[in-house]
Amino acid sequence: MYDIGLTKPVYIFQRIIENLFEVVNQAKTWIHLFVMTSDKNHQATTRFFEEHQFFGYEKKYVHFFRQEMTPASDYNGKIYLEGKGKLATSPNGNGGWFSSMKNAGLLDLVHQEGISYLNVFAVDNVLQRVADPCFVGATIEKGCDVGAKVVRKSHPDEKVGVMCLEDGHPSIIEYYELTDTLRDTKTESGEPAYQFGVILNYLFNIHCLEQIMGKELPLHVVEKKIPYLNEQGDLVKPDKPNGYKYETLILDLIKLLNSCLPFEVERNREFAPIKNKTGIDSVESARTLLQENGIAL
Repeated sequence: MYDIGLTKPVYIFQRIIENLFEVVNQAKTWIHLFVMTSDKNHQATTRFFEEHQFFGYEKKYVHFFRQEMTPASDYNGKIYLEGKGKLATSPNGNGGWFSSMKNAGLLDLVHQEGISYLNVFAVDNVLQRVADPCFVGATIEKGCDVGAKVVRKSHPDEKVGVMCLEDGHPSIIEYYELTDTLRDTKTESGEPAYQFGVILNYLFNIHCLEQIMGKELPLHVVEKKIPYLNEQGDLVKPDKPNGYKYETLILDLIKLLNSCLPFEVERNREFAPIKNKTGIDSVESARTLLQENGIAL
């Protein structure tokens, strides 16, 4: 819902819809858009779309569903309360998207509509190309379970996960797990062996996803600032991390599949994430890249 416009309102959701319109207009058909919310933001998100008339998108092709939640704890494993009689919870990580869709009953719609692939992407990248025909075609032609858009890392320590193989299966090493040895490994031609960073844009074969549906994903422990009720019953909003949230990650879903197509794209055309106010991966850098791509702000 953040406005990145300079001379007019330009919202992040709006940019995603406009990117999708490129394919809708080329294909002359509507594409189903599934928007994952959480208990924390569901009403605000749906109201925002309604207020902006879905930015011109056909409303019946936009489906909202809530992500599953997991309890948050202090450092000793005791669960916080965020309200009287209410456990402190947080979304269960981006690995929970498919099970959340299933629990919302949306897989019935997917099968009714004959949808074979789902393009999953991060909402913070305002240059994200959605349902990209070349990406879709390449993944299908190669017969891969999943496709992953990647960019060449801008520098060895860039904070992106990198594609690799692990025990013969496709895998992604998160930047904070990449050892110095792996980071500095070179190919025979002298290129960095692990230089393709994922931008969180994946194309999943639904049949393959359903085959691994029952398999359990590992929980990743993330240190966070967790609002909680103190012993007096007052709500405390900490200014530094005070406990753990527990998340599943989409990269662990990919590890369960048999094949993945790394699909390199031009980062200046497709990678403008907004994670900070200024500097790297910020509102400022995203605005610059949008203007480079001819998008009026």
